[in-house]
Amino acid sequence: MGKRLYPLLLIVFLVCCKNEVEEKCVFNSFEVTATAYNSLAYQTNSNPNITAFGDSLKPGLRYIAVSRDLLDSGLVHNTVVKIEGFDSLFLVKDKMNRRWRKRIDIYMGVDVKKARNWGKRKVNIEYCIPIQDSIH
Repeated sequence: MGKRLYPLLLIVFLVCCKNEVEEKCVFNSFEVTATAYNSLAYQTNSNPNITAFGDSLKPGLRYIAVSRDLLDSGLVHNTVVKIEGFDSLFLVKDKMNRRWRKRIDIYMGVDVKKARNWGKRKVNIEYCIPIQDSIH
């Protein structure tokens, strides 16, 4: 299955077929520190619309960046993530600087005020690791 199609299908399964997803996933959850970021050069780099994975950012998308220690825990590129306090699901599309640990950064387009209002807080996240991936 194509890498781009997999996250979309997983979102559909999470919304429509929760029991079926639970049979095909190992669910992990963590308490993390959550901050927010914008696609602005002073917050990222000289090309703020491209993530560290090479994806393009566009305001309105539900994306997060994760600290690199969480990559080792299965929160890899295109993983679907439920964040406490949000009704929508997010996709891992970016990774943070190596200095951060147990942290996510929620993408908030170019709305700096919204990102500042979010601030920094502890939240619980939940995500699925497909069973075929967790066996290897």
